[in-house]
Order: sequence, then structure tokens, then C-alpha cells
Amino acid sequence: MPLEFGVWRIDGGLKPVDFSPLDIESRLEDILDANIGIASPNWLVIGRQVRTDHGLFIDMLAIDGDANLVVLELKRDKTYRDIIAQVLDYGSWVRDLTDDRIAQIFDEYQKRWHKDHALISIDEAFKKKFGISMPDEMNSSHELVVVAANLDASTERIVRYLADEYGVRINAVFFQVFQDDGREYLGRAWLRDPAEVTAGLSEVIKTGEWNGEYYVSFGYDHEVVRDGLKRGYLVAGGGLWYSKTLEMLKPGDRIWVNVPGSGYVGVGEVTQEMQPVDKFMVAGEGGKNLPIATVSSAAASLRPSTDDPDKTDYLVGVNWLKTVDPKQAIREKGFFGNQNSVARPRSLKWDHTVERLKTRFGIR
Repeated sequence: MPLEFGVWRIDGGLKPVDFSPLDIESRLEDILDANIGIASPNWLVIGRQVRTDHGLFIDMLAIDGDANLVVLELKRDKTYRDIIAQVLDYGSWVRDLTDDRIAQIFDEYQKRWHKDHALISIDEAFKKKFGISMPDEMNSSHELVVVAANLDASTERIVRYLADEYGVRINAVFFQVFQDDGREYLGRAWLRDPAEVTAGLSEVIKTGEWNGEYYVSFGYDHEVVRDGLKRGYLVAGGGLWYSKTLEMLKPGDRIWVNVPGSGYVGVGEVTQEMQPVDKFMVAGEGGKNLPIATVSSAAASLRPSTDDPDKTDYLVGVNWLKTVDPKQAIREKGFFGNQNSVARPRSLKWDHTVERLKTRFGIR
């Protein structure tokens, strides 16, 4: 069914907050350009009104933490069926964009839309946004996102059909404006869980069989990574978008762990499910269990649940089978990478990555 949501004010009695379409679709492009984080914290805008080779214009083009492209198309006055056809057409164009063309699009975007800012390279912008160097391979995949105030039932069926039957990375995000006592509030909701779209979690995607091996991203500084390899844990946090996928890991699961920008540092088996850092226990002297933050300065630097539950750092216990120091991390061209903390990939690239890592780590 089409997504619908409402807002009620509950102080002084239950009172609905009025929804108003206003000119939200004409304003959204400016809003998203100013802060794309309201849609996804893992996107960087690199283009706006991007002209394709077919004479059409993509409303917005972004890049994610894996250097994959994200096409954002605003509905505005288009019909629902037209926007689906259009976003698929854009996808057919962006899949062939080369690294130099993507860099050129970013340069044009800065000159036209942010001329008051100093011109920087896409590599600099990527590192500033994500804290890691640009991967060797850009645009190995892409995502299509329809941005609208609402979606009709038939278009929702089409989006789900393309995703479920053909594995198309397509989604829709809804923004609505609510008014109360002269103030405006912007509400957001996704048609499909964005983590499932990017991490390949949907059980019905038929692009391949999962090999049973989990991909894990350990996106912290090397001091924390080294401590995790020494004491038997991995960590994710800084927002529910990053920590949510840790829930997938259960004791006994095999994981291959990648440090973004460096390479793969270990393979292990999960021993403990995710817990906030302030509740994660490790064996101390004499075999007594102690909070990890009391025995590890690296763990003590992480964010406990008492600060902000949404930004808490969560730990998962790991029995490491093989590890290497982050400075000797294993990295090869063609290796799988993903912006999510945990993923169940169904791609040939992941199968290739696991087989190569088994060889490099000496794992049968």
C-alpha cells in the first residue's frame, strides 16, 4: 500500500498537525543540496541538474561511501509512470560514467552551484566527507532514488517488482511538510529500508546465492582496530544507520573484516551479539569479567549508551582466526566493498573476494 504518515501534537490534548504540500517539491532540491544527510548520512552530492548525453537532466547525483553513484530524481510535475521510466533511463546512462567524467561533473557542480567556495577535487571532497581515501574503483554499482511527497499504489508495486524480481537498487523517499503555529516541520520516510537496498539484505532479491560469509566494515581509526583485533571485538556506531546491521551477526557466523581505505584485516567467528560498549564484558586478570572500557583505553574512547543511545558505539565479540595489522591490510583491485557495517552480498565480486582472502589468509 502507498506510504502514509501523520503527526499529532500531544501536549494540551491530542491535536493533528496539518500537512501541507506547499511547494515542497520545488524546494526539496535546495534543501537536499544544503544537507543531503536528511536523506542519507552516507551520501555526498556531486552533481545537480546534470545533463545526460540524451539531452535530459538528472536532478541530483550523489556518491556513497563505496564510491558508487546515487541518482536522485524529484517527482515535481511528472506523472508517476514517467518518473519511473525516467529514473531507469538515467540509470542506463550513469552506469557507464568513467572516473574522469564523474570528476568533471563534480567540478561543474561546484562552479555552478557553489561558486563562493574554493574549488576542490572529488578525491578531497570524498576524504573530507567519509574520512577515507577514494577507492581504486568508482561507480561499480549505482542506486536509483525517487524523491516525492507521496507515491501512488501502482508505482509502489513497480518499484518493489524491479527490486524483488530483478535486483534493481531502486527506492523512494518521501518528504512532507507539517505546519503548527506558524512553524514548518519536514518529515521523511523511506519506501524500502535503505540499509537493505545497499547491503543486499532483502531475502527476495534473485541476483545470486549468498555464500554464507558476512562482509563487515570496521570503519574506525587504527588504534581502535588494533585493539579490536587484540581483544576480540569489532565496533560500529555514530548513528543507527551504521549500527543497525550489526543485529544480523549471531554467534558462529563467519565474518571477513574490511577497514575502509586500508583493506581487509581479519577473518573470524562471532562469539557475542551486539552490545553497547559500556555493557560489553571481557575477561580480565584471574578470569573475572570486566567492562571493556575499564581495561582498554581505545574502548574507553568510544561512545557509551548513556551519552546518546542513537549514536552509541556497539561492539560484537569475535574469535579471530587470522589477522594482520591495518598497515599490512590486504587489498586487491576488484575486491568487494560496502558502505554498511554488515552485509550479506550476493555478487560474483564477493565470491571472488572471499576466495582470494582465503588464499591470502591461509584459510581453508
